[in-house]
Amino acid sequence: QVQFVESGGGLVHPGGSLRLSCAASGSIFRAYTMAWYRQPPGKQRDLVARITSGGSTDYADSLKGRFTISRDNAKNTLYLQMNSLKPEDTAVYYCGAPGTPFWGQGTQVTVSS
Repeated sequence: QVQFVESGGGLVHPGGSLRLSCAASGSIFRAYTMAWYRQPPGKQRDLVARITSGGSTDYADSLKGRFTISRDNAKNTLYLQMNSLKPEDTAVYYCGAPGTPFWGQGTQVTVSS
């Protein structure tokens, strides 16, 4: 059984930054492609970014240059650095392993003045 726990969300002003973390239990974390998704209020859940076990990354086109996904396999942790945040980035952010049933419970990010 693999579990993911997100942290680092909160309220931030437009233009601010946040760093989300996703702690994974279990030693198989390093074998998985991992991803961050987000779900704005009343909307569907969409891909933010993903990273392979080897460190290759890809991003939603609209987020390139502002968000950075990374992972520390030694710490079983996934990260999402978010800069220049906008109100439209407000959402619940989820981490998980695409193609598996392993997903976290989400962390709320609210961008507001």
